[in-house]
Amino acid sequence: MIGVYIPSTDARSFIDNIKQAEAAGVPSFWLTTGGLLPDIPTVFAAAAMVTSKIKLGTSITQTWPRHPVALASQCIALSQIAPGRFRVGLGASHQPAVEAMYGVKYEKPLTNLREHLFVLTELLRKGEVDFAGAFVKCTAKLGGGPLPSTIPVPIDVPVMISALRPASFRLAGELADGAISWVCPWNYLRDVALVEMKKAAVEANRPAPALVAHVNVCLTTDREAAREAARAQIGRYGNLVNYRGMFEWAGFADPTGADQDRLIDTLCVSGSEAEVSERLATIIHEGASEIIAHPIYYSEDRAAENEATLKLAARANKEAGIKV
Repeated sequence: MIGVYIPSTDARSFIDNIKQAEAAGVPSFWLTTGGLLPDIPTVFAAAAMVTSKIKLGTSITQTWPRHPVALASQCIALSQIAPGRFRVGLGASHQPAVEAMYGVKYEKPLTNLREHLFVLTELLRKGEVDFAGAFVKCTAKLGGGPLPSTIPVPIDVPVMISALRPASFRLAGELADGAISWVCPWNYLRDVALVEMKKAAVEANRPAPALVAHVNVCLTTDREAAREAARAQIGRYGNLVNYRGMFEWAGFADPTGADQDRLIDTLCVSGSEAEVSERLATIIHEGASEIIAHPIYYSEDRAAENEATLKLAARANKEAGIKV
């Protein structure tokens, strides 16, 4: 399945984009929850009321500002408003995006993510949890009000996590319903991440979860323009500690210097609609369970580029042989 991520800063625009994506034949739509942008589960609840089949997913919901019990409550609501259509992705984010905004100490992010993942999964699959960890402590049971709970379990909301380095992909293989990447070279996802995730799933005696590859796309045949636009929009990740470690695993030891152009060319799939569609189909056939096509904007006409991205996703699904 090949879905999209169309950025905005306005809740109504998000909803309009989701409606447009469904009308174009795009099967899934992803958005990030975090900071002071409109709350995405709230946006998805509104969008679900004016759409009928497009899947909705968070990529990602940050763990630090949102307790898993509160998030479970949102998942329950969305499972009832849009049965079978909501997927939640959890992520610890990174230090600059967490410490200043939320006033917490960013430490042991993988442990933090593991605890949130475990508690949320227990609540959605079993309806109750009693847990005391380093970051999350809670005793909760489905319902809890004056009336007995009539909510059947398990609740049909897959719980995925963001993943960068091999350890986080192993965590996904052990406990999650999927791993969601961001600015990861596809060869790294195919040759390292997917292998580690499958290995951990075997050790945990469970099926291998989905690999959701977040892929930046730039629909222009001007390769230098695409590179310049991608450098401006995603080049900063080479300066972030978490991402630098992943880039080194992927073979880019100097992601902001000597290796930057090669890395940008790897991270951003550019070209004509046919060329980009063919590349996305290849990624699906080589092991990705799902792709999130994320536009890299190269012109001032973002509306036109968004529309082109939706058209691309619809085409790419057909060319990959995916029934929507």
